[in-house]
Amino acid sequence: MAGPEAEEEVLAGLARELADAARTGVPVRSLSKRFPGLSLQDAYRIQRINLEERVSAGARVAGHKIGLTSAAMQEQMGIDEPDAGVVLTSMVAASGARLRSADFMNPRIETEIAFRLGRDLAEASDLATVCSAVGEVLLAFEVLDTVFADWNITLVDSIADNAACAGVITGSPVPFDPAWDLAAEQIRAEADGEMVAAGQGRDILGDPLKALVWLTHRLPVLGTTLRAGDIVLAGSVHASLPLTPGTNFRATSTRLPAIHLRVV
Repeated sequence: MAGPEAEEEVLAGLARELADAARTGVPVRSLSKRFPGLSLQDAYRIQRINLEERVSAGARVAGHKIGLTSAAMQEQMGIDEPDAGVVLTSMVAASGARLRSADFMNPRIETEIAFRLGRDLAEASDLATVCSAVGEVLLAFEVLDTVFADWNITLVDSIADNAACAGVITGSPVPFDPAWDLAAEQIRAEADGEMVAAGQGRDILGDPLKALVWLTHRLPVLGTTLRAGDIVLAGSVHASLPLTPGTNFRATSTRLPAIHLRVV
């Protein structure tokens, strides 16, 4: 690349390519295979360009997702560190929603612990600071999707594609109690009444609150911080599952209200 302006032009072109694929439903070849020199910074810039375009068109940011925080997901994706994406209000639905699988390209689903912030949160180096900013905690389903031809992607591809975040189903929130041991939270996921996955809070970086600490250090690099009212998905406690039409998904937790979703 000839310089910063040329580099920005290339990244903007790749961002448009991913946005076109999402709009048309025609998948594209992974960026990492075509451009092995793309860095994580490049990938986050591509993500940011498309976010700015959507916000300019009227979209509103509801919060953030942290992905690849469990050993199960890192093993499934062949990736060894977390990533982050943005949740828009148009992507969020409440428990009990009906979701059309045809609205996605290659959808999968995860069960997560999520937080809603009670106040702004800048960079934090300890769990006490994070705990003081959390207002509520809840169960959530995250719908994953990719504009690439398959899920054989790298961290660069995932980040550029908004960390594969395509939808969020939220459960009923409960007030956050800093005394809770969220690492010990037991979570069970069912499809049509049969258990298909299980995990616990400690599967998320040892403690889901540690994912929030990680995010507070990642977001300033992207030009933003966590704000009061933001919802933050801390990451899945199990490997992702196919979002199969005609399936009823349900997840339960030790202390958090159950969530359910009907896929049509």
